Amino acid sequence: MLGLLWRAVFLLLLLVAPVAARAEGRLVDFEIASRRFDGNQAGVTAIRKAIAYLPDGYEAGRRRYPVVYFLPNLFDDQRAIFDRDGAKAVLDRAIAEGTVPPLILVSADFSTPAGSSFYATSPVTGDWTGFLAQDLVAAVDGRFRTLPRPDSRGLLGDRMGGYGAIRTAMLAPGVFGAVYALHPVGTGVGLQTMNSRPNFERLAAAKSLDDLGDDGFSRVFLGMYQAFLPHPGKPPFHVDFPASGRGASLATDPVLTARLQNAFLLDRLLPAHASELKALRGLMFDWGRFDGNADHVVANRAFAGLLEELGVANEAEEYRGWWGERHWTQGGRVETRALPFFGRALAYEEK
Repeated sequence: MLGLLWRAVFLLLLLVAPVAARAEGRLVDFEIASRRFDGNQAGVTAIRKAIAYLPDGYEAGRRRYPVVYFLPNLFDDQRAIFDRDGAKAVLDRAIAEGTVPPLILVSADFSTPAGSSFYATSPVTGDWTGFLAQDLVAAVDGRFRTLPRPDSRGLLGDRMGGYGAIRTAMLAPGVFGAVYALHPVGTGVGLQTMNSRPNFERLAAAKSLDDLGDDGFSRVFLGMYQAFLPHPGKPPFHVDFPASGRGASLATDPVLTARLQNAFLLDRLLPAHASELKALRGLMFDWGRFDGNADHVVANRAFAGLLEELGVANEAEEYRGWWGERHWTQGGRVETRALPFFGRALAYEEK
């Protein structure tokens, strides 16, 4: 009888122990007040929201950690990967299983009223490059136990955030040490002209953002124009449009279109900033082969080739995937590709 009792207790402990031993990190919401948005004409608030994932054991010791800064996709805020996609569980599991050493992950809100800042600096929407590379990094280093040096900072971005990660590494050198871009957009021209996407007739007639309704393309491209074709003092949106009309009546302004391409597309920026990317400890990006917008596939293939032409070491991968899939899932690309990459590319020890 006593033997049966001990056997039952032992089995109960086996069932309870894994739950009790499960390591979990903690999420901390915080805000950053930035002067980078003083005088902006798009209605961007100077108080930016952010959230930090702190690994299990953070509170118990004095250890310092590397930081990966996550840059969200269009229309996502700082909490989307946690509230919608389950990023905390992915990070908990990856650290517990040794996929990546313990690290801090920070996600901030980079949205504007039109949808996205495009991670650019503009007199209309503010200095987003400075906010990310200086204000946010300084706030995180001041608030948390980080390893405050470039080789312990990574940039991870999803789609438009992937674009922002590569762009920031080019334009703010010496701040981040490694970049992983998930399915980046804006790496180069595709099969369709950019001017064929927005509804310029609706944009020209609109008096406010409300007039664009649920026209997603027009909203996205308005944000792009505010970032790269700003015209302060030209209401209501303070931009120049690179075309007018629509369909067969589309009339393109070649000067403004070239200005937009040269300011926005990463392949146009790369020749002048290849040395900044060469200085990284690691650069990796990927894209889904079955993206419904073939422009992204064509542009990313060409961008990978251009990096090689300019001698920029990189890992580029085309996988069996599509545009809308979520990457913060069990066995998803963050867990299987991005986190192991940062495990290799970042420095985890104090000097």
